[in-house]
Amino acid sequence: MARVRLSVAERREELLRAAVEQIEVRGVSSLRIADVASVLGVSNALVLYHFSSKEKLVASAFAYAAEADLAHLRGILARRTSAVRRLRAAVRWYAPTGRAKGWRLWIEGWAASLRDPALREVAGDLDQQWKAELAEVIEEGAAAGEFRCEDPVSVAWRLTALLDGLALQMTSYAGPLSRATMLRWTEEALAHELGIEHAVLTA
Repeated sequence: MARVRLSVAERREELLRAAVEQIEVRGVSSLRIADVASVLGVSNALVLYHFSSKEKLVASAFAYAAEADLAHLRGILARRTSAVRRLRAAVRWYAPTGRAKGWRLWIEGWAASLRDPALREVAGDLDQQWKAELAEVIEEGAAAGEFRCEDPVSVAWRLTALLDGLALQMTSYAGPLSRATMLRWTEEALAHELGIEHAVLTA
């Protein structure tokens, strides 16, 4: 059966999805252009036509996956409810024991960015966007009198640092802590940062 001809945008998205899957399976260091081409049944030359090097393919694949998660986060934070409820939903989704996708990809990206300036720039920009989204909702909640917070940006940094650290532990080492414990820690941290009782947060 002949392959359906895809538009340039559709082909790029197909290649990016395949690259994300291969990175999660093989890791960045072991990934080859041939791995992405093989899984789709296309030539290496086609992959290189759209992404002129492995480094550009990896950076684009990382951005593709991370932006999808970022869009989901924005959807959670845009809900018509209190800032506390939106933040709690975001933290539970973002936590390593929640439903956020791509923690293995993020960890691979962090490691590879130590040696790849292009990937480091992409990852850094996306990380700043995550923090900015959380800080904006924290600022909204403080302005509405839901809680007191004099420095929303610092709170967003501390929360994401905790969640990133837990994700690294859980993904890399499959730690012995239960899902319930991990989620309790994240919600206790959120309650502490907002200066409210944990019981109020989970009510």
